Amino acid sequence: MIQQLILNGVITGSIYALIAIGFTIIYKTVKFFHLAHGVVYTFGAYLAYSVISSNLFNNFKLKFFIGIITGIIGATILGVLIDRLVYLPLRKKKASNLIFLLASFGVFIFIQNLIQLIYGAQILTIRTGSIKEGHHFFGAVITDIQIIIIIVSFFLLIVSSLFIKKTRLGKAMRAVSDDPITASVVGINPEKTIFTSFIIGSSLAGIGGILISFETNIEPTMGFNAILKGIIASIIGGIGSIEGSVLGGFFLGLAENIGIWKIQAGWKDSISFLILIIFLLFKPVGILGKKEEGAG
Repeated sequence: MIQQLILNGVITGSIYALIAIGFTIIYKTVKFFHLAHGVVYTFGAYLAYSVISSNLFNNFKLKFFIGIITGIIGATILGVLIDRLVYLPLRKKKASNLIFLLASFGVFIFIQNLIQLIYGAQILTIRTGSIKEGHHFFGAVITDIQIIIIIVSFFLLIVSSLFIKKTRLGKAMRAVSDDPITASVVGINPEKTIFTSFIIGSSLAGIGGILISFETNIEPTMGFNAILKGIIASIIGGIGSIEGSVLGGFFLGLAENIGIWKIQAGWKDSISFLILIIFLLFKPVGILGKKEEGAG
């Protein structure tokens, strides 16, 4: 039993970490909570569903692949459009973080309701093929889809971390995060950096939404829970820390699943918020990771 709970925690944590790292990458450059990140996650899942459940292609594998690519590209475009159409005008007006937060929440509600208007409020399922028996692993059972979720998530987490740490563009993002004015003086374009962060962060959100849709059902409100868990994971790991957000995601996933060992599964969300309260009370900046420093 405990082996299965731990495995489930790793699977859940990998998705939380993917959402958290995308959220953190954007947060590092814009310095406010991009709540609309949750509907970008939802949008990617629904676009993939639209293609995979359609009759556009006779070859299911081809349709499946195109559905995934469409979902990722669509989520990325949506994230960039939110920044260009909503956040950029606010940046030009030097709006406060509270205005950005309210605007982000407004965008979240608008797009969530738009998705519900188009697809309905019912729960939908992406068909990934015939049901197969899972693989036995150290007393636990894991399915092919769950294996894919873990492999893809770990790969993307490693690549994202290396990109931020090692590439010139990643260092520019860290410099803008540390001091946008000084970054401008040395020739770094803050708007270009923000644009890039939204591309990367939104694509990770889209991938996360698609991956979780293969494992569970999708619904218009799924992004709200996702962004809450991503924010909690980021806070636990140290807000602004890439490594911390990853560790926070896995910690949260494991804590939720092990925490329901003796109680009902419906208490998962309560466990998450209890953990958040404990961390805020005793270590506000996070104990799994330190706040990211500048690129200098």
